[in-house]
Amino acid sequence: MQITDETIETLDSAEAWVYWGVDCFEQHGIYCGHGTDNVLDEAAWLVLAALEMPLDVSLANVPQPLAPLQRRAIANLFQQRVETRKPAAYLTNEAWFCGLRFYVDERVLVPRSPIGELIVNGFAPWWPDQSPVSRVLDIGTGSGCIAIACAHAFPAAVVDAADISLEALAVTQQNIELHQLDARVNRVESDLFSALDGRRYDIIVSNPPYVDAEDIALMPEEFHHEPPLGLVAGTDGLDFAVRILQDAPRYLTAEGVLIVEVGNSDAALAQRFPTVPFMWLEFENGGHGVFLLTAQELAEYHELFLAA
Repeated sequence: MQITDETIETLDSAEAWVYWGVDCFEQHGIYCGHGTDNVLDEAAWLVLAALEMPLDVSLANVPQPLAPLQRRAIANLFQQRVETRKPAAYLTNEAWFCGLRFYVDERVLVPRSPIGELIVNGFAPWWPDQSPVSRVLDIGTGSGCIAIACAHAFPAAVVDAADISLEALAVTQQNIELHQLDARVNRVESDLFSALDGRRYDIIVSNPPYVDAEDIALMPEEFHHEPPLGLVAGTDGLDFAVRILQDAPRYLTAEGVLIVEVGNSDAALAQRFPTVPFMWLEFENGGHGVFLLTAQELAEYHELFLAA
């Protein structure tokens, strides 16, 4: 795709660029699912990023006419979005989760888990308001967004952010420093629970890899810019979820809870363990495939998980 000099000269306002971008993205079949769910928001995000303006600025309030360098910056981002199919978050190195800003690049998944809605609500009603949270574990932390959001939600808690990928943990650390949480959020190199022996948590939360082989093959090109280590989970998408179920009882407090996202692999999990009372959580803002089990339930069905 080549944006002509005539187009760059003609589009002299932020709003004009956004609506031109909408037409362009629709024409080229851009997929939105990494921070936005529609081409209008995607175009606005890139325009404001190119202008180095915050995302809550009204486009109508952006001074116009735009300078030639500003127009070319927008054109460059639009061209990259179409030609590379990289999600906007990778082009801007910025993503938002639970109202918080995070640095992201292609070493980590773009934050988008519905678990964010649970964190904002303090995991209520499954974690009582009057009960203090001392320790939280985020397995497969990636950018650290879930761990850091939990630290904001529970100001007295220590949070361990675990990941097997050293590249991902470098991004985690960058975000820990961005949010000035070095004293309470610890990055831990760990293959699930492997480096966590002796630790107990009130809440264990995880958005592990859960995409099965069939879904990987059908995913839009945008997903293939994300690290496969954060997505792929075997033929049925349950390779990591089952391991978490097997080991979690050793790491939860007596009143603790486990929350895991398995996305489209929810049916496969329910089919594999038909007698387990998974609580499938519902979300006001969209999302599915997130279950909750208590420490007592995990202990009750532990032998079943071990036999899987």
